[in-house]
This record gives sequence, C-alpha cells and structure tokens, in this order.
Amino acid sequence: MSTIEAKLAELGLKLPNPPAVAGAYVPFVRTGNMLYLAGTISAFNGEMTHVGQVGKEQTVQSGYESAKICALNTLANIKAATGSLDSVKQFVLVTGFVNAVSGFTDSPAVINGASELFGKLYGDAGKHARAAVAAAGLPKGSTAEIQVIVELKS
Repeated sequence: MSTIEAKLAELGLKLPNPPAVAGAYVPFVRTGNMLYLAGTISAFNGEMTHVGQVGKEQTVQSGYESAKICALNTLANIKAATGSLDSVKQFVLVTGFVNAVSGFTDSPAVINGASELFGKLYGDAGKHARAAVAAAGLPKGSTAEIQVIVELKS
C-alpha cells in the first residue's frame, strides 16, 4: 500500500475504481512529467453520490462532499495512469465546476472539498492554483466536477 493510500485509509476513505469514460476522450494524458486529468464527477464506482444544484437540491456542505468524491475519482485516475499515488510531485491546477442556482457565489467553498483532501494527503505538494465556477448544469446532473493537472516525480 502506498503512503498516500495509507493516509486515505486513516481518513476513513477508499479509492474507487477509475471512472468509466463517458465520451470521446481519454481519462488522462501524460506528456513528459505532466499528467492532465479529464474531469471527474461525483460518482463512486459508477453510482452517482450527489445530483442536483447547490442552492436547490444540494447545500454548500453536500456540495463540498461531492467535490471530495470527484477528488477520489481523480486519484483513481492518477493511480491508473502511473501505478502509484506516490508518483505525484505537485498538484499544479484544479479547475472546479459547481452545478448551482443562478447567482450562486460560494463555488470556492464547494470545491474546497477536493482542494482540502489533496492538501491532507500530499501536504505542500497538494497545494495548487485553482478556479471554482458555478455552472447551470453538469454531466449526469452531478453536483460538482473537477479537472486536475499534476506534475509527476522524475
């Protein structure tokens, strides 16, 4: 078990299976030491965990949990791409989308669910640049979606 997977277990979290591709794209692209990860939604092993808009069917707190599920799916894709979650040198960028009602302004609090998990697992290497934006809808009605870029160890 990797160091990061041990930390996940300490937090009471499990890594899901890598999410199935749902369109004309691949789950990740590696170029040099950079790994570009496709967007992941809040489904755990294929079952949606959070559906609906923050401010309507979901709250900021449940949106936070949705973003955490997205982060777990991203981690599953990192492991699928590299063989180990310990291969990450630095989280570079997280772009977060929140399915929210018109005028919703608290997207950063929702996407913190992903950002804070990366920080807990990777420390300073989990710190990243970020965008967090509200959207009128996301795939399968997901409450959140994240897209991530990481630098890998040489």
